[in-house]
Amino acid sequence: MELAHVLGLVRDVPDHPQPGVLFRDVTPVLADAEAFATIATELASLVGEADVVVGVEARGFLLGAAVALVAGTGIVPVRKAGKLPRVAGSRTYELEYGTATLELPADVIAPGARAFVVDDVLATGGTAAAASALLAGAGVDVVGFGVLLELTALGGRDALAPIPVHALLTV
Repeated sequence: MELAHVLGLVRDVPDHPQPGVLFRDVTPVLADAEAFATIATELASLVGEADVVVGVEARGFLLGAAVALVAGTGIVPVRKAGKLPRVAGSRTYELEYGTATLELPADVIAPGARAFVVDDVLATGGTAAAASALLAGAGVDVVGFGVLLELTALGGRDALAPIPVHALLTV
C-alpha cells in the first residue's frame, strides 16, 4: 500500500479536544489491515540496532507493539501518570492545550539499552521530548523517534534534536 493512501485515511477533527485545535485522527489507519501492516513494516525498518521499542501512550502502544513484533524487539510502554504499579521515573510537560505527566515502568529497561521511540503524531514535540528525557534519565540511549504523522508547522522535530526523527507522513 502506498503511504499516500495511508495519509488519505487520516481524519481531521476540528475543535478537539478544545476549540481551535485541529486533531489528526489516525484511528481509520489503524482499522485498515493493509494500512496498519504498511506502517508497522515501514517504522520497523527504521528501528536499526535498538534493543527495544518504546510506545508512547496511547496510540503509540498500538503502533509500537506492531513495530516491535516486526522488528523482533520487545515493547515498553511509557504511560500517563497513575497507570503503573512501579515507576522508574516521571516527567511533566506542556501540551498545546494543557499539561500531562508520563511515567516509565520500573525494572524493564536496563541502563545502557538502546530504544527506538514510537508515537502516532509529532506535533509540538512536548510529549516526544518528555518521553525521550524520561528514558535518558533512566540511562537509556534513545537512538531514534518514529511517528506515523508529523505536523511540520508545529516544529516538534526541533524539540528532539539531536535525536533522529523519522516521520512516514508529513502535513
